[in-house]
Amino acid sequence: MGQRPESSPSPVRPLDGRARLVVALMLFSMFFGAGNLILPPLLGLQAGTAAVPATVGFLVSGIGLPVLAVVAVALAGDARALAGRVSARFSAVFVALVYLSIGPLLAIPRTSSTAFEMLSPLLPDGSKAVPQLVFSVAFFSVAFAMALRPGRLSRFLGRVTGPALVALIAVLAVASLVDPLGVPGPVQATYAASPAVDGFVTGYQTMDLLAAMTFGLVVAENLRSLGVADRGAQAREVSLAGLGAGALMAVIYCAFSFLGATMGTVAPGASNGAEVLTAAAYGHFGTAGVALVAAIFLLACLNVCVGLVSCCGTYFFETCGAGSPEPGAHRLGRVTYVAWAAAFAAFSCVVSNVGLTQILALSVPLLEALYPPAIVLVLMAFGAGAFDRRPWCWPAAVGCAAVLGVAQAACGVLAPGAPTVLDWLPLAGVGLGWAVPTAVVLGATWLLSPRLPARG
Repeated sequence: MGQRPESSPSPVRPLDGRARLVVALMLFSMFFGAGNLILPPLLGLQAGTAAVPATVGFLVSGIGLPVLAVVAVALAGDARALAGRVSARFSAVFVALVYLSIGPLLAIPRTSSTAFEMLSPLLPDGSKAVPQLVFSVAFFSVAFAMALRPGRLSRFLGRVTGPALVALIAVLAVASLVDPLGVPGPVQATYAASPAVDGFVTGYQTMDLLAAMTFGLVVAENLRSLGVADRGAQAREVSLAGLGAGALMAVIYCAFSFLGATMGTVAPGASNGAEVLTAAAYGHFGTAGVALVAAIFLLACLNVCVGLVSCCGTYFFETCGAGSPEPGAHRLGRVTYVAWAAAFAAFSCVVSNVGLTQILALSVPLLEALYPPAIVLVLMAFGAGAFDRRPWCWPAAVGCAAVLGVAQAACGVLAPGAPTVLDWLPLAGVGLGWAVPTAVVLGATWLLSPRLPARG
């Protein structure tokens, strides 16, 4: 594939309801992976009788922020254009780090290793090294084959694997709603202080805000193949798909949070959401329930893997590969989409077998550093017109959030648990120490902008 993947110059026409549903299911499938499955049940279990406010907080950050990001990036055109309001150099570095962080450095390898962990109880006892290698090679081969046609992902994810995933989840969710296995237990320490705020912070762990900033390219590619070529129409359809995917995730999150809460007297000592789901499935369906949960995780992880391989391949193909608008300016200008996608799939396959723990140790601080400026970019995007008239607001606010995010991540790596001056910042105790200083810097820059020199 030396040309732009699957781009079609079809005439502009609005999508009908069925096509919009397919695109929304495709986006849902790209979002909904292992983290989205295991966080709500564990939240419900640990929050116990306070599960409702904890779930509300989780929905705000786990769905609200990603949906806002989908809309913000759609309005801006893409993540590069949005981050470019800070500066061209910041945009190049920040967006590349976002793609690498939620791609081959963390999320893509984790899809295979997590799916295998859920399937391993069904395997005979003994060493799992060889079975995991065979599984990961097969897993990434299938994902790569599905990602070869990014413009046709709606056919795979929106019409086949996405609906299949929703159907499997519905079986377990309905069983737990109709016949709960237990009752909520007492609130555990994790959610004792402030359930809503603690749930909000837990929602960060889905990392869907960063993922939302990367999915726009592939969704737009599919919209072009469906005949939506106009940028304004694409922005509208991407926004509608984000709202649809968010609504579906909200229903599942609430159902799985309820499932977790009702397991409070059945599996009170569960340490992760996979254990909660497995215990609930076994309680309802016996051994077949374990196979059901394994199938849910396999489909969810495969869907996300396909989406991320396609997104990362498309981005680097269009930015510094053969699809670059100025290929002569890039030393990697001859690298095709297929080569990028294959490289990411192969690298992730290796990492999922031999280096995931080490990669996680390096990637988590990177994600902690990226989240604050990503949130600021998304929120400022909805006032872009006003901020563009006072352009110093962009580098000041986003830069402040980025500096504090990097500082917090560095402290976590160099001196984990040690007190630092950052602990004195407002809201630092709930992981939002960057928020108030960034708001103050934004306000001050807004007031001073008329006196500042024009940006070049």
